[in-house]
Amino acid sequence: MGSDSEAEKVHLKEKKKVVALAPIAKPLAGKKLCKRTLKLVRTAAENKCVKRGVKEVVKSIRRGHKGVCVIAGNISPIDVITHVPILCEESNIPYVYVPSKEDLATAGATKRPTCCVLILTKPAKGELSPKIQEKLKTDYDQVVEDVKELASSTVY
Repeated sequence: MGSDSEAEKVHLKEKKKVVALAPIAKPLAGKKLCKRTLKLVRTAAENKCVKRGVKEVVKSIRRGHKGVCVIAGNISPIDVITHVPILCEESNIPYVYVPSKEDLATAGATKRPTCCVLILTKPAKGELSPKIQEKLKTDYDQVVEDVKELASSTVY
């Protein structure tokens, strides 16, 4: 029985990798940028510098919070998040799509799949230690630079 369940797990992992991306998912992060972005989301979630879900992200953007918006590319129906990139562009917030909402949720420390995440430069409450803040800032700056480069090279 043990080998059957292992075979099923491998099959499910292969099945999960085939993701139906939305046609508007541009700029889509490549493998390296996706990995770096999800690592930043994980670090930000551990330090409470993240807003999860469409409602929280939109509210934060409208209130003037700055950061990087990470949007899942396999959302269905896509109408749920079509207004988020427009809000980001109006507020000069860089945004990037990652292929999987499940991976985004895992990185963001939630069990439910997450449509989008806003990574803030500082936590909503409290302060971070200087060492953690420096590491977060370095990772954040690297991702922002890569996202802006990707967005400028993407033709819509």
